[in-house]
Amino acid sequence: MSSRYTCLRLARLAARHPCRRSFATVTSGSAPRSSEHIRIVEVGPRDGLQNEKQSISLATKMQLIERLARTGLETIEAGSFVSPKWVPQMANSSEILQHILQSPPPSKIPITYQFLLPNIKGLDNFMTTYDSFNNSKSAEDSYPTPPNTPPAENTSSQDPNASSISPEQTPKIELSLFTAATESFTQKNTNCSIAESLKRFEPIMSRAKSLALPVRAYISVALGCPYEGPDTDPHRVAELAVSLLEMGADEISVGDTTGMGTAPKTAALLKVLKEAGVETKDLALHFHDTYGMALVNTVVALEHGVRTFDASVSGLGGCPYSPGATGNVATEDLVHLVNSLGASTGVDLEELSKVGEWISGELGRRNDANAGKAVLARLAKGR
Repeated sequence: MSSRYTCLRLARLAARHPCRRSFATVTSGSAPRSSEHIRIVEVGPRDGLQNEKQSISLATKMQLIERLARTGLETIEAGSFVSPKWVPQMANSSEILQHILQSPPPSKIPITYQFLLPNIKGLDNFMTTYDSFNNSKSAEDSYPTPPNTPPAENTSSQDPNASSISPEQTPKIELSLFTAATESFTQKNTNCSIAESLKRFEPIMSRAKSLALPVRAYISVALGCPYEGPDTDPHRVAELAVSLLEMGADEISVGDTTGMGTAPKTAALLKVLKEAGVETKDLALHFHDTYGMALVNTVVALEHGVRTFDASVSGLGGCPYSPGATGNVATEDLVHLVNSLGASTGVDLEELSKVGEWISGELGRRNDANAGKAVLARLAKGR
């Protein structure tokens, strides 16, 4: 390990882990154990929809989020506060955030909703909606409780599908940032250099921490770039990951944006990340399936101890700045893979498959989830 990585690792560990914690659920560097939990971050409502050419209504987007919330997913990427000029499909993310805060989608478990912020302008737009909700909620909470208010009835036995989450409970919100592992892609995607993108993150990180909002950071084109080729330097990825963790990121999502990743390249990248001091519990992987390698690469990552993966229902997705890149790995296929290994995601595959078929129909596109289509065919036959 280079002296630079040694210093970065020691600095990060000292800052982030003054007292070492033990994690009983994950054994780093091993395949998942039976019934071990694998966390899936559902990115369909944002990363999946952003590249669709047709305009998608707010009602359809909210229906997608609400249907996904009932499947057992625990994290859903719901929108992006990016300029509508560059990504028109995300123009109503403020309405989505407002709807989620005011009327949380019914779910049997608490759900974290992520919103992507490209810069300080995105943060300002996010805060306008977020502060407005919190201010109105504070005003409501300041009113005295009416006397002799009867206790609410327990309706859980009456409706087995009812949410176990109190409607008064505010959903957990998480912010996301993104940069890339190559200068060319960063310039195309954010119109700035990698160093400038990190500088833009500083006020966002600071504000998020003051509000106790977790921050997730994406590193795009980690296994291949449409402008610089298939051999992205893994050491650049590791250096970026360490820098983002030191800045305050709670999780790093390393993305194979082009789908150029292979099993050997994935293993090599994970080895370099480990050598740089990036622990698997701080890491998520985001695979696209352009060349049909996403599940293969997922198995490699699982064997290296990674336990969080991004996926998109019915394989929705693509990247407007990566010509030729097709969708994310389908959430249905990822759930089926994890199930086949004896591990668990907590996601109801049958319900998820129905959501995938529904949104594919709404968009007039092919359902790219092989496992989802197989499950639906089995259900249609009554088996």
